[in-house]
Amino acid sequence: IVMRLPEALERLPLDDLLFDPDEIDDIVISRLPDSAMFAARFRECSARALLLPRRRPDQRTPLWQQRQRAADLLNVAAKYPTFPMLLEATRECVNDVFDLPALRSVMSDLRSRKVRMVAVDTDQASPFAQSLLFSWIAVYMYEGDAPIAERRAAALALDRELLRDVLGAEELRELLDAEVLADLEFELQLLVDGRRARDADELHDVLRRLGPLNRLDLEARSVDGAPVDAWVRSLLEERRAIEVRIADDDRIVASDDAARLRDAVGVALPVGLPAVFTDPVDDPLGDLCRRYARTHGPFHARDVARWLGISETRSAGALERLVSDGDLLRGEFRPGGTEREFCDDDVLRQLRRRSLASLRREIEPVEGDALARFLPAWQGIGSRRRGVNAVAEAVAQMQGAAIAASVIERDVLAARVNGYRSSDLDELCTSGEVVWVGAGSLGATDGRIRLVYRDQVGLLIPDIDEPSDDPTHEAIRMHLRERGASFWPDLVAAVQAVGLPYGSDAVHTSLWDLVWAGEVTNDSLAPVRSLISVSKSASAPKPGRARGRRARPRVGGLTAQGPPSAVGRWSLVEPLRRSVPSPTERSLAQAHQLLDRYGILTRETALAEGVSGGFAGVYPVLKALEERGEVRRGYFVAGLGAAQFALPGAVDRLRAVRQVEQAEAPIVLAATDPAQPYGAAVAWPESQGRPARSAGAHVVLIDGDPIVLVERGGRSLVTFPGAAETDAWIEAVQGLVKNGRLAKLEIA
Repeated sequence: IVMRLPEALERLPLDDLLFDPDEIDDIVISRLPDSAMFAARFRECSARALLLPRRRPDQRTPLWQQRQRAADLLNVAAKYPTFPMLLEATRECVNDVFDLPALRSVMSDLRSRKVRMVAVDTDQASPFAQSLLFSWIAVYMYEGDAPIAERRAAALALDRELLRDVLGAEELRELLDAEVLADLEFELQLLVDGRRARDADELHDVLRRLGPLNRLDLEARSVDGAPVDAWVRSLLEERRAIEVRIADDDRIVASDDAARLRDAVGVALPVGLPAVFTDPVDDPLGDLCRRYARTHGPFHARDVARWLGISETRSAGALERLVSDGDLLRGEFRPGGTEREFCDDDVLRQLRRRSLASLRREIEPVEGDALARFLPAWQGIGSRRRGVNAVAEAVAQMQGAAIAASVIERDVLAARVNGYRSSDLDELCTSGEVVWVGAGSLGATDGRIRLVYRDQVGLLIPDIDEPSDDPTHEAIRMHLRERGASFWPDLVAAVQAVGLPYGSDAVHTSLWDLVWAGEVTNDSLAPVRSLISVSKSASAPKPGRARGRRARPRVGGLTAQGPPSAVGRWSLVEPLRRSVPSPTERSLAQAHQLLDRYGILTRETALAEGVSGGFAGVYPVLKALEERGEVRRGYFVAGLGAAQFALPGAVDRLRAVRQVEQAEAPIVLAATDPAQPYGAAVAWPESQGRPARSAGAHVVLIDGDPIVLVERGGRSLVTFPGAAETDAWIEAVQGLVKNGRLAKLEIA
């Protein structure tokens, strides 16, 4: 695919390139008449059909003259949607030139995240793109073959039904639900509770909506025990309705339809009817056919003929005209039918939507182990991606999640990026693209942090409830607020300037209090890594240390610029929140982020994420997204409640892993990894121990089942029922020791 972008457009809009796989055929066919390729194919088809004759058989016609004649022919042919050359040119483009099945497959994989799209800026086109570019230039040379705007608009009037026959497209008959159709027809005919008439005024509305009805029909569309005869007499006396005879049946008709029935069917109108009801209308039979279509499911021409008492030939002609005008659709719609039917576009849309909803309800939910197989694949666990771009993609999906600093790089990002390097994340932080914000301490040397893109801080980082009023905290705040980003010596001087204790320990402790509270951040993660390494080094024996010698207390080791856990530039998070979003904007951003991270969002997932306001805080937004068709609601995972929302591609991918086709290799995840659902969305299996999602613990999963849980530091091992059935987990646990994630582990 080759595209031309305006020079003012600096960035490729990747999101705009993702189409719904179900709509790609219609999109391509609707845009095809605008292309130079269509004009060229039309010229070739017309020449093969001898519609562009030569002036002399022994001479070739110049190409410019062929294009001119083909353009003239296209100008005339565009007025006839069934013209064979239009259909053949479209068929050649769609079937012979384009590979639409492959495009649909790619779009489906992009939607389900089996395939990822990455933008790459290069100075020159790749060898593969060079061939596309050459072909594009060859076609673009003849862009003059494309018809003018009016001609293009006429070409869009292709007979889609005939085109389906040519292309071999499937019909909807096998996709629509018969029970859904029956229920919808009852609603359209006002035969369900809540839609029946309760007084004479509502009975008049029934007549205006449905058209001519006899008294039995009116009784069926009125509430039980209603005085329908009295209502009808009232409407007749007030001249709001009239009684006429249609198809040997006495019907009650709203006076508004008097002229239509007179001109279309030839009924005799009563004397004395006001002139406003007898003035001619432009298309009386067409109006009645449109009304019939709006209030019925798929139907035949003979149904309209029977309703109005006219010939089937006449009703068929009126319906065909409405189809050509785009007011009605024709196809194989009714389940179990054998003929093509007519249908209103809005009715068919409702029928498709409800049939899909019915199908969704019939599909059984998957079990928790399927979710545990789905999440690692959805979040790219074990991906071959590498480099700073891979880290950026992983952060984009994980942003806003509060994860222990001791595991966020070693376990979480390393599981998603092949050959993960800390320098890649530092590059994103120092460039200002990514910010890390504290989310609560976990002891003296660890805590939770959130990685988030700078422009998303106000949307995804929760507000601070009650800032500390500690004097040292306030001194650091005031200095950063007035002076901006500062180094460690500047902070110490600021504390000293207000007469407070300015020793390294005191300032260091106060600084990290503000960090874990989410008020202060750094342009690098180096201080966090240094703080974490203090706890590791403190618990490990130092080689060559004298037994009776006391170590001098140090804050992670002092340097000329202060403790290693205080290096870099410190700044307030507050300026990043200056554009305060509304609660709705924040809820929308959180909902989109959670859906992007998990694919399927449940109440348990929202609670585990600590979403502000809980699941109720994002539920209204999720409901609105469902109404817009951006997400689907259903019962996808058993045991997680009825209120589950999912991205369309996520549902298909979740169901694809319902059954294990072949044994998978063990997956080792941090217990707190968002891709590990046990202990959060899914309950732990029964075991002798007390498993928990604690920082530093690791879980071994095989085919979505938890096998063992290694607690922090390898202090203990919790086994689950699956551990007795396989010993594949032993090698996975040994890998934790080999790669340094565990110092030592003994299994008796």
